[in-house]
Amino acid sequence: MNSMARLASYVCGTILIALATSHCCLADIAGTGPAFTPLSFNENWRFHKGDIPGAEKGSFDDSTWRSVCLPHDWAIEGPFDKKYNARCGGLPFHGTGWYRKTFSVTKDSQGQVVTITFDGAMYNADVWINGHFLGNRPFGYIEFSYDISDHLNYGGENTIAVKLSPEDFSSRWYPGAGLYRNVWIEFRNTIHVAKWGTFVTTPEVSDETAVLAIETTLEGTLDNRNVEILYEVQSPTGAIVARSEQLAKPVLQTRIEIASPQRWTLESPKCYQLITTVREGKQILDSTQTRFGIRTLSFTKSEGFFLNDKPTRIQGVCLHHDNGPLGAVVNRRAIERKLQIMKQMGVNSIRTSHNPPSNELLDLCDTMGLLVQVEAFDVWRKPKVANGYNKFFDEWAERDIKDMVRRDRNHPSVFMWSIGNEILEQGDPKAGNQLASALCSYIKAIDTTRPTTCGFNWWPGPFKNGIAAHVDIPGLNYKPFAYGSPTDEYVPKHPIIGSETSSCTSSRGIYHLPIEKYQTHPSLQVSSYDLICPPWAYPPDFEFDALEKHPEIIGEYVWTGFDYLGEPTPFGGRDNSTNGYWNGDWPSRSSYFGTVDLCGFPKDRYYLYQSQWTGEPMVHVLPHWNWEGASHDVIPVFAYTNCEEVELFVNGESLGRKIKGQDLTKVPIQLKNYDKDHMLSKYRLSWEVPFSPGSLRVVGYTDGKAVAEKTIQTAGEPTRIRLEPDRLKLNADGSDLSYVTVRVEDKNGNLCPLSDNLIHFEVEGAGKIAAVGNGNAATTEPFIASQRHAFNGLCMLIIQASKETGEISIRATSEGLLPYGTTITAE
Repeated sequence: MNSMARLASYVCGTILIALATSHCCLADIAGTGPAFTPLSFNENWRFHKGDIPGAEKGSFDDSTWRSVCLPHDWAIEGPFDKKYNARCGGLPFHGTGWYRKTFSVTKDSQGQVVTITFDGAMYNADVWINGHFLGNRPFGYIEFSYDISDHLNYGGENTIAVKLSPEDFSSRWYPGAGLYRNVWIEFRNTIHVAKWGTFVTTPEVSDETAVLAIETTLEGTLDNRNVEILYEVQSPTGAIVARSEQLAKPVLQTRIEIASPQRWTLESPKCYQLITTVREGKQILDSTQTRFGIRTLSFTKSEGFFLNDKPTRIQGVCLHHDNGPLGAVVNRRAIERKLQIMKQMGVNSIRTSHNPPSNELLDLCDTMGLLVQVEAFDVWRKPKVANGYNKFFDEWAERDIKDMVRRDRNHPSVFMWSIGNEILEQGDPKAGNQLASALCSYIKAIDTTRPTTCGFNWWPGPFKNGIAAHVDIPGLNYKPFAYGSPTDEYVPKHPIIGSETSSCTSSRGIYHLPIEKYQTHPSLQVSSYDLICPPWAYPPDFEFDALEKHPEIIGEYVWTGFDYLGEPTPFGGRDNSTNGYWNGDWPSRSSYFGTVDLCGFPKDRYYLYQSQWTGEPMVHVLPHWNWEGASHDVIPVFAYTNCEEVELFVNGESLGRKIKGQDLTKVPIQLKNYDKDHMLSKYRLSWEVPFSPGSLRVVGYTDGKAVAEKTIQTAGEPTRIRLEPDRLKLNADGSDLSYVTVRVEDKNGNLCPLSDNLIHFEVEGAGKIAAVGNGNAATTEPFIASQRHAFNGLCMLIIQASKETGEISIRATSEGLLPYGTTITAE
């Protein structure tokens, strides 16, 4: 069931859930029931960090525990410390944490099926209701539920307790900690549609008609009951366009035809709703809504991927699950903004690296027109870290991957299932073939409408030993030289995708001169000339060239779209003094791989991809133009564009036009299987420019006409602050966000690209500070704070609306700078 369906209200009868008055804020969730959609169970939890014997008991006194509302990531508050392992963000994610919630359920609810659902719990969750142990779920990225009907005190108090115990060395990146996704409670009739019990496919699609194949699984006893199922198909505009009524069965399969179907496309992602109503006579027993889309997928070895019979090249990015300064907390607006920034770069697909995503991400991709490769695992049996998922794989992998597919199989955005990423069994033919075959069979038992894939990084191992042949579309991680005939030798009939590419690193606004290839820099920053990569990787240009030469390749997923917490490559490495922690270059504690930084500020590389992936005329120029006092008199200037030509002006004087594709730029390459130390890139234009304060201006031309331009000015001394909220009106729902860009400017409004002023924030009214950040991957400044240093002229203030309507007043001050104030409205 998608999140929109969760918010719907199909009800009959009466329910009252009252939160116990011992908690900080009394709230009643009332409605008529049984309610056919989950009710949010996020409010009024108690949290304690550390293990406490007996905390699972209903009688336990938690009055001194901290009051929290979910989703909640206990680790993001910090403090940063190298003892927590820089590879995982240097934040205190491991240890034990407890959550408890006390609530009451009316006697009227007795006889219904009551379930508690966790969208995700990080990790190794143990759950109790009134002291009764419900179960354990180790995988932190998977949704799970428990039937608590038989253990409730109807008409009295109930307490649910959750113990989480993340371990150190359990992840290769920052996983977050706690109940970081949403929690729901449901009240259902004993006869109801099973969890994930609706599956809609479109086996026949034309411009005239579409045939829906619907499978519905019911729970409850149907013997001697006259139960029917009514299907209603709701068009993207809300009109009912088809109906069908069937006698209920435990598993019911039916077909419904729709006339003049509206396709789900990247440009116009039209979504339908299937309303499934279970009724007995005039009594409605249950009702669910299932979002789906009408679209066709096809993949060929020779021509790649077709969406609705239209050739479609995947312009994808890999995304980890964290939301930067907010941590792992799921927030719909944070994810929406992330996807909007990616779409503006030209992205049309997301790879959920390396785990099942949140419901919110898939719901947004459905409505925004983004394809998704949903990935299950980063590891199988063989460990990459000491306490990884490998500890649970044998017991849980089948259930986890099946639950992932069942949950996500109706999303039109989902077009591919990945069984793993760079798994170590690639080099073990016996285990690798057995496990790849099993995982693919688990998926195909549930969904045959989408292909399977896996990201392989050992060449040619898994292709030569047969492991890659088990998936429908083998993925190559960082092996563009293997496109074409090398892979055709081993998998002659399988389409191929670049499942992870480039891994170029950079820090926003940092430019090291002279341009040279290095692995690490004493500044703990990486030059944004977009040339620095770890040993296995390469600049984007190399992938562009390989894909241009091999149009049959389905496309690529860049590592990564956003910077993420943890894995601070190229810094860190193993520090033997701390048992293998990545602390060798502390305080470097976050990724440098992103095309945008941790706050969502684009790096220069963002525009390099935009120049290849978008059609709206654009031109970008780098670096900044504040080089007074620098030891270099001649500055390399790069331009990225999708125009035919670019002309560079320095202080109004033209340095001439250069033609994209004809005037080449030398790009160093240190790839193992590449026989040269550089390539001449046709994807960048470059000039060597003697520095003189003033302006850089680039103009892009197509068909001889100026169609795009960009100017960078030499900034004077920092003089003032400017605040730029991305949204001036928020929903007063307690979770909506406004991302406020904080700029340090000179007296003329030019960004000061080297400034690092400390900015203080004051927020009053119907909102609060959710987090702050600046995109600097090598700082221990806390995210949960009311101040932040600028990093190369910018920092970020994230404002969260309360549940009260009204104005949110924001004021920013800094010593020596003119202050700035602005107002946001929550309504």
